[in-house]
Amino acid sequence: MSRSSVQAFFEANAPDIQPVVLEDSTATVAEAAQTLGVQEGQIAKTLALKVGEERILVVMAGTGRLDNRKTKDTFGNRPRMLPADEVLQLTSHPVGGVCPFGLPQPVRVFCDISLRAFDNVWPAAGDRNSSVCLTPDRLAELVSAEWVDVTQT
Repeated sequence: MSRSSVQAFFEANAPDIQPVVLEDSTATVAEAAQTLGVQEGQIAKTLALKVGEERILVVMAGTGRLDNRKTKDTFGNRPRMLPADEVLQLTSHPVGGVCPFGLPQPVRVFCDISLRAFDNVWPAAGDRNSSVCLTPDRLAELVSAEWVDVTQT
């Protein structure tokens, strides 16, 4: 389902945006930046977290790291990374291809302000070999994300 659900999402919601499929891996921030020829910070990594009893997605700059204090203050609980099988179940995307697009069920999405340091960012597009380029504000708008400040400074 993964890449095809992302493609269907863009066809329905933003037909002007086309995911790119690459031969080389984009599964890690470093691989994606090298493959796409961009800065590591421009890779919009999506973290699947459990905060209290809620499962959420946080999209942040590729060089960002979660700040536990900020995350706890923002969400009211300490974040826990979801295991790979739960990430797949929640998003339909494998680790390395996780993005906030084409999800099988509604999930709250948050965009960290670290993304705003860049004109364009590159989140994954549902698998380990695809990505999409868009502005941080367009990303947030398309997935109805709330802006937060949860990365280390």
